[in-house]
Amino acid sequence: MIFCVEDDGGIRDLMIYALNSAGFEAKGFPDGESFYEALSEQEPELVLLDIMLPGEDGIGILKRLRAEGNMVPVIMATAKGTEYDKVIGLDLGADDYLAKPFGMMELVSRVKALLRRARPAGGREVLSLGKLQMDTVQHIVMSDGKRVELTFKEYELLRSFMENPGKAFTRDQLRVSVWGDEYVSETRTVDVHVGTLRTKLGRCGEYIKTVRGVGYRLEAGK
Repeated sequence: MIFCVEDDGGIRDLMIYALNSAGFEAKGFPDGESFYEALSEQEPELVLLDIMLPGEDGIGILKRLRAEGNMVPVIMATAKGTEYDKVIGLDLGADDYLAKPFGMMELVSRVKALLRRARPAGGREVLSLGKLQMDTVQHIVMSDGKRVELTFKEYELLRSFMENPGKAFTRDQLRVSVWGDEYVSETRTVDVHVGTLRTKLGRCGEYIKTVRGVGYRLEAGK
């Protein structure tokens, strides 16, 4: 099920029609209040979220979702074309971004691509390194025997490391891998996320090594 939060009824109906035609189930909501009500009864696979909404805007909704630990994949849609809105949305945990006006074929393509990333093919896969484990199907991370709650970006950052143990990543490589090649920011976003990831992993946070003049790599402590 895909939830479409869009206050323009015409656009919302078109999005739902396009998704239904592509074989998806979709429901539409004009504002945050109706979205939260539906969310309390059903967990969607993906949320299409407009930034400009009556009442609480899309940025506020996204912030609340992530603060509550809800890691449902989110694609932000907005008529605003400023880099600021895109950066804020991605920093808060949005997984993709569509600038209006966008075509319905592009919308469906982005949805399919994001769901493929969120639902890996094959069976259960557990990545392990030392006392650190990641279940890539259930999106569960265990550090030193304790479950760790990560944001989507922190999870994807750790996954990049665990899929390539011992590899030295540059900050640009991590930025493209986790945030996408269109993400541009003058802030030290990668460094900040590495810092919070290390803190949340506790003793296993020491596995993330700083490679001077390059970036970071993951290796188990001795």
